[in-house]
Amino acid sequence: MAVRPPRPAGAPAEAPSVPDTMRAVVFDEPGDADSLHLTEVATPAPVMSELLVRVVAAGVNPIDAKTRSGRGVSSAIASYPAVLGFDFSGIVVRAPFETHPLQPGTPVYGMAAFPRTPGSYAEYAVVSSLSVAKMPTGLSHVEAAGVPLAALTAWGLIVETAHAHEGQRILIHAGSGGVGHFAVQFASYFGAHVTATASGRNAAWLRELGASVVIDHTSTKFEDVVADVDVVIDLVGNTLDATGSRSLGVLRRGGLIVNVPTGSWPTFEEDAAAADVRASTYKVIPDGGALATIARLLASGSVQVYIDRVFELGDAAEAHREIEDGHTRGKIVLRVSDD
Repeated sequence: MAVRPPRPAGAPAEAPSVPDTMRAVVFDEPGDADSLHLTEVATPAPVMSELLVRVVAAGVNPIDAKTRSGRGVSSAIASYPAVLGFDFSGIVVRAPFETHPLQPGTPVYGMAAFPRTPGSYAEYAVVSSLSVAKMPTGLSHVEAAGVPLAALTAWGLIVETAHAHEGQRILIHAGSGGVGHFAVQFASYFGAHVTATASGRNAAWLRELGASVVIDHTSTKFEDVVADVDVVIDLVGNTLDATGSRSLGVLRRGGLIVNVPTGSWPTFEEDAAAADVRASTYKVIPDGGALATIARLLASGSVQVYIDRVFELGDAAEAHREIEDGHTRGKIVLRVSDD
């Protein structure tokens, strides 16, 4: 009987077998949270420079719930049933080529290209090799899955758009949410003076994360205590208590307001121009290079991810109801498979 020679030291690991079908949470048409259901679908196959990742955990984001309900990015869904999900943490099972830096067996985290490809609420996901990075050391898969979309959004807002620096004054609305708690930390890390709005129960926690001032939005109007800030990061929009419009009055002349929730403020540009401030929307960029930098900050303890609740994959509907309730601290994550 022939004996296979030993694999040379440093050679890529052999790719494990991949089943033809996988468990996934899908929805057959836009609807409420109960439209999500667990089923078996075909396992996707990578092409060109894509990776196939075995998903261990998947993050749940407000954009997921919006898309499921018929808003968000639902207009780009080509066919149903659709597999939701952007965030993931998992293990590479197929690499594009033998010398690719992310070989089978490598723990990674990143973003799926949903809705162009099936999302991360599934046992396997096909992802661009440019939208992933090695998983931060010291984090569990559940913790890592809560990072990508929220942290990349916060990074783009604070570092690439606001250019946070020493002495800059930044107001962050919804500072205790998924994006918000990263935005507070990044702004503080780069030396900005951070004011955050949140509920009173999160005040002490946000100060620990780096906020200099926390305003309880349930008892205090932020415009009564804040003025002449350089940047407003608006993670609420103008659909709740006119948060966006009220923010224009606390900016210095020529300051910057960045509005994130899609479709939340139809007259955003005109209103900002009338107030003599700069304005921009923002869309997350799935950047593996930025994820690698964020991984180093997480590994060093300079930045932390907070996981509010963990649900099993089959309980995705309950996770959506939780995030739509609007009181999540940090992130909600689905546990998809074993490490």
